[in-house]
Amino acid sequence: MSVLRSLRIYAPPNAVLAAPGLLAVAALTIPDMSERSRLALVALLAVIWGAYLLQMAATLLRAGDVRNRTPAIAIDVLAVLVPLTAFLLVRTPDWSLYCAVWLLKPLRDSTFFPVLGRVLANEARNLIGVTTLFGVVLFAVALAGYVIERDIQPEKFGSIPQAMWWAVVTLSTTGYGDAIPQSFAGRVLAGAVMMSGIGIFALWAGILATGFYQEVRRGDFVRNWQLVAAVPLFQKLGPAVLVEIVRALRPRAVPAGAVICRIGEPGDQMFFVVEGRVSVATPNPVELGPGAFFGEMALISGEPRMATVSAATAVSLLSLHSADFQMLCSSSPEIAEIIRKTALERRGAAPTA
Repeated sequence: MSVLRSLRIYAPPNAVLAAPGLLAVAALTIPDMSERSRLALVALLAVIWGAYLLQMAATLLRAGDVRNRTPAIAIDVLAVLVPLTAFLLVRTPDWSLYCAVWLLKPLRDSTFFPVLGRVLANEARNLIGVTTLFGVVLFAVALAGYVIERDIQPEKFGSIPQAMWWAVVTLSTTGYGDAIPQSFAGRVLAGAVMMSGIGIFALWAGILATGFYQEVRRGDFVRNWQLVAAVPLFQKLGPAVLVEIVRALRPRAVPAGAVICRIGEPGDQMFFVVEGRVSVATPNPVELGPGAFFGEMALISGEPRMATVSAATAVSLLSLHSADFQMLCSSSPEIAEIIRKTALERRGAAPTA
């Protein structure tokens, strides 16, 4: 176990190592570099490779579900074995180019690609439909360009495959200028193709943007539901009421020592503690733990804060703003009644912001 801890300590963040490693790979392609500089860059690659070797060992020794760690293991193994194999077998300076596999390292712990995979899976039907439309339009445009321009520019539009390059460039509105219709009909066709391309790429972008929005919203809803369900005040409520609460509450993470609210500030929101502990600065300081809430007096009465509250540890909170509180009171009277009742019980006790 001590070895494993040491390996974790000496495995720096992936991007911090990948960036200088890839810059060294790029620099080694400069033809007029001095031998001293070249050796220094090779030494840098060796140091980075050693750090990735330690990281691979830590990944392999770490306990847990192997299936969940498969992408990380695969990237770690490739980052070590590919440069090593190239160094041993490739007898030219090009062996350093194989270190470009380190491009994968910053992606190792990224949460973006799992989300991207779910978006592509959820929107596969729509994306395939737009891709099919793109292929149909591409072939039709290449065919039309071939028919219109083949006699005028046989070297560029002499066949449908040749015309297809122009069709791709025009549909993507890239316009390299190496193939340009000369006839009036060809230029009208090119203008229509450009407009079609804008529409097709807008469809792709719209589908992906909608998919990402729905996936992020779904993830936020699940996370907020788990946070709300962890608050004892809400555990006896039905699913319909919990949905209303999830919509109203906003998650917030506060580091240890940070001030959450100060005495005298406007009381525009109250807070529920999900994880960690907060300290209420009163003549007799009070600490509140998971399941507690504070700031309800200022929220209900509209008076300024009566105490300063700070995070005794790292804290996960759920905040309820005054406007959301009014809506929650209308849709869920039982929650509003519980909060008001608790606030009245606390009125004679030490203030809780």
